[in-house]
Amino acid sequence: MSEFDKNLSERKKQILKAVVEAHIAAGEPVGSKFLVQSNLLSCSSATIRNEMAELEEMGYLEQPHTSAGRVPSELGYRFYVDSLLQHYAMTSKEIDQINSLLKIKMGELDKILEVASKVASNITNYTGIAVKPKQSFVKVLKYELVGIDAHQFAVVMILSTGAIKTKKVKLQVEIDEYSLTRLSAALNTYLTGLCADEITLTSVMQLERTMDDNSVLVNTTIKAIYETMSEIDGGELHFSGLNHLLQYPEYSDVNKFGEIINTFEEKDQILNLVAGGGESDINVLIGSENSVNVMRDSAIVFKQIKKDGRTIGVIGVVGPRRMDYARVLATLNELVDNIVNLIEDKRLLTDNGGDTDAGRD
Repeated sequence: MSEFDKNLSERKKQILKAVVEAHIAAGEPVGSKFLVQSNLLSCSSATIRNEMAELEEMGYLEQPHTSAGRVPSELGYRFYVDSLLQHYAMTSKEIDQINSLLKIKMGELDKILEVASKVASNITNYTGIAVKPKQSFVKVLKYELVGIDAHQFAVVMILSTGAIKTKKVKLQVEIDEYSLTRLSAALNTYLTGLCADEITLTSVMQLERTMDDNSVLVNTTIKAIYETMSEIDGGELHFSGLNHLLQYPEYSDVNKFGEIINTFEEKDQILNLVAGGGESDINVLIGSENSVNVMRDSAIVFKQIKKDGRTIGVIGVVGPRRMDYARVLATLNELVDNIVNLIEDKRLLTDNGGDTDAGRD
């Protein structure tokens, strides 16, 4: 708590809370007259005006343009989320939407995350996001090489997650079964148990020495392995209800909204943002607190889904800074609890264990 926070009287806290919630609801600057007429506070209009002026001096409120009303600052929203937020009681309809996830008897994590992002968007009226994080921890436990014809073979990689990935390799030269067997043995000797960034030049040189006269096979094979590992490590982002943002004047600038769409489609900034979420139960990033420049007028709230101590997915929402935080937090908590229950019930294939990419070039 900052020194400013310690100086907030109970009345200032009540006024700040009332201003934040009124601004969330209407999107307009909030004046003392409105607070008096709404019976939200039991003090005079003059007292409220004075307290609001002091809150502005302290940095919790801002006065846009020449309006008589005020809006919460980023600091005001932060104090509201951390200290003033009240529990949101979800409706039976909202609970039913979330419980629909439990009706899925078997499914893959990717599909569950996609459905969850849609549910989050529908309930909150913001854009829902679902992230399958970058998986730099994934290692190849075993390599198998399968000949296709004289110029093609497939590299089959059995991963530490239990998944199986297959990549075709095309060659200008012919390759026989004996060479494939030798290359397979060399890969299992030097590259098993390694993440993509642990495959060093030294490892590649050892492979080339082992293959001697067939060393030409090594670079092509290593390239195929790197490509496959990059696809695995890259992370995935689903987003739902992007059109919801158009309801809010904060996104009326066509150019800025286009930049936000590009950020979602390119995904890396969002993936990096949620990867840096730390160990917090739930993350609330308001305005400049997030590292995505085009979202400095937005809020991003997300919660991690963990299994065996590691993050296997993230569910969140993106909306204006005047987000209905209580509703968003309740929704995300309920969604993640349902997904965790699915995982614990072993009805969810979190690692997509039986899938292969046999047809991928």
